[in-house]
Amino acid sequence: MQKSKNRHILIVRLSAMGDVAMVASVLEQFCRQNPSVYVTMVTNTFYKPFFDHIRGVAVYCVDLKKRHKGVMGVMRLCLSLLFKCRFEMVLDLHDVIRSKILRKLYKLAGKKIIVLDKGRDEKERLTQFPDKRFQPLKTTIERYADCFVRAGFRLEMPSAPDRKYYEMSSGMREKIGNPKKTGKWYGVAPFAQHQGKIYPIHLMEQVVQQLCADPADTVFLFGGGKDEQNVSESIARKYDNCISVISKLSLGEEIKLISHLDCMLSMDSSAMHIASLVGVRVVSVWGATHYYAGFLGYGQRVEDIVEVNLDCRPCSVYGNKPCFRYSYECMNAIVPQNIVDKVKQVR
Repeated sequence: MQKSKNRHILIVRLSAMGDVAMVASVLEQFCRQNPSVYVTMVTNTFYKPFFDHIRGVAVYCVDLKKRHKGVMGVMRLCLSLLFKCRFEMVLDLHDVIRSKILRKLYKLAGKKIIVLDKGRDEKERLTQFPDKRFQPLKTTIERYADCFVRAGFRLEMPSAPDRKYYEMSSGMREKIGNPKKTGKWYGVAPFAQHQGKIYPIHLMEQVVQQLCADPADTVFLFGGGKDEQNVSESIARKYDNCISVISKLSLGEEIKLISHLDCMLSMDSSAMHIASLVGVRVVSVWGATHYYAGFLGYGQRVEDIVEVNLDCRPCSVYGNKPCFRYSYECMNAIVPQNIVDKVKQVR
């Protein structure tokens, strides 16, 4: 292993939210075990709160819509980082067109380059139908950690992250109606980027109704965007102990609220990984995708997964392919009571 004293590395992961949250989980452990290494994390501005509590990490915020858009934007980013950061090595944990351009430029500048192995071929075989190779693959957390080891650093990932509790300010509490914790606090994140990963809303509302049955408990609904906000607020209005936090809290404030939950109910989505970042147990609902692809939250339990076994599952890695059955049976066949029972079992 190489000595890590007074070293500076550059890490690139621009999106998506869940993946960046997983990078934060790995970086937290890396910085604990390599306190002399200084890290510059290159990512989307919105994701900065994931790294605010990690000592030794500075976030370089990227603006992909304006300043760093397109090839010229990547060139601008490359030069800016070269002038501002004296790093010796680049870990590309994204491996997309932008990061490929960036790392080629840095290779010309004499920087050592380490690239994430996404296991694309393995994941393709996992999702092909009918001749799929149905077996668990290396987790994304393991793939990220492997990059640091290949770079010559020491990194051993514990089986689960530490449980964290972040203080909520009075102003933050006011934004969500000053909830009092008299019973359980449940988070529910019913949305995802693609239909194949979304449990039908009318069924999810049945889940929320049952979780709200005890007036001592509180259910918080998470999501993003106007459409999801409208759906969540429509559900929340029906129950006195249900609160939609969409558009009320910043990402940093959401992380603080999630740290106080007793359980998060999530799809195969970023909410699972944000909850994992603070050590909150997650009951996750899986449809078109499967945890065998490696995207189960860090430290989460397989026994907390809700799913139905179908020969066609998983049909895609990210849930973005249309259902060849046209029915999304993988989600519609899940009984709401099964989800409620899993959540209620969490202690």
